[in-house]
Amino acid sequence: MKILVTGNLGYVGPVVVEWFHTHKPESVIVGYDLGFYKNCITMDLQKNDKFLPDVQIFEDIRNIEKKFLEGFDAVIHLAAVSNDPMGKIFHDATFEINYKGTVRLAKLAKEAGVKSFVFASSCSVYGFSGTEARTETSEVMPLTTYAESKILSEEFLRTLADENFIVTALRFSTAAGMSCRLRLDLVLNDFVYAAITNGVVKILSDGTPWRPLINVKDMARAIEWATEREHSNGGAFVAVNIGSNDSNYQVINLANAVAQLIPGTRIDINKNAAPDKRSYKVNFDLFKKLAPNHQNQVSLEETIFELKHGIENLGLRNMQKVASDLIRLNVLQNLLSTNKIDSGLHWRH
Repeated sequence: MKILVTGNLGYVGPVVVEWFHTHKPESVIVGYDLGFYKNCITMDLQKNDKFLPDVQIFEDIRNIEKKFLEGFDAVIHLAAVSNDPMGKIFHDATFEINYKGTVRLAKLAKEAGVKSFVFASSCSVYGFSGTEARTETSEVMPLTTYAESKILSEEFLRTLADENFIVTALRFSTAAGMSCRLRLDLVLNDFVYAAITNGVVKILSDGTPWRPLINVKDMARAIEWATEREHSNGGAFVAVNIGSNDSNYQVINLANAVAQLIPGTRIDINKNAAPDKRSYKVNFDLFKKLAPNHQNQVSLEETIFELKHGIENLGLRNMQKVASDLIRLNVLQNLLSTNKIDSGLHWRH
């Protein structure tokens, strides 16, 4: 099986590549990435070469051509402006990359004969759900540019899918866990880093918002299922929540779990914070039905210990510059301020 992984030099991509090298060693993996985060490395890749694809292409997904896509069996589309703060600052580029880029890639992939298209969507499309767990048939309420770009992409992909072009939109829970390209702008990763380096977990909200959580290894597990999914298992197109029903947490629950497992940690809640509208509980029954052999296996406790061990091994304590580079918005703003990229997120050559 020949697989293209777009955005493979981000946070999730290396874990996906490593997963296929380990569990599907017969696969040929080609990475396709613009390279903004190519230097944000938190492991020795010479000793961990399974994180590396068989072939690496440094190119903008907005420029991909049909001819390049010929011969691939599956496309795993991870490339995106990847969170709410970046989507707010780089609004136009987010729509151009996340939505228009996805539309173009999917059209060309279908024309080139690709059989499986896996799209990394997000549970953030639900926006605010109160206490009711959202299913795939629930109303979506995207509150950010990032979330809106995901739901628009899903809507287009639905129209493109057929029995010869199987499309799976994976609405992922909030990612967490160790990667060779770690991100610290994700809630649990940030909490663990703060507990290790400062002994204080600062909650910027009142702690009540709900978030479903998933380890990056379990994300890769779900992606494997999606690349192999047949028409009889969900239809030509399916949007499916990826996570588990017992992994819906309030932010304060996550902070308490970190404090319990990393002794000496204090929790600091911003009691004057305005209510965070991004709060959603999610139902994962459909995923369990469609992919019973690819369910989450990494617990919250295991994820916290994995992060603790990985961060301590990196020697990040008091290394603020290194930590800053693990926040994706900081990397983009640095590239912009040094005139290496433009506001449309293109390299200046």
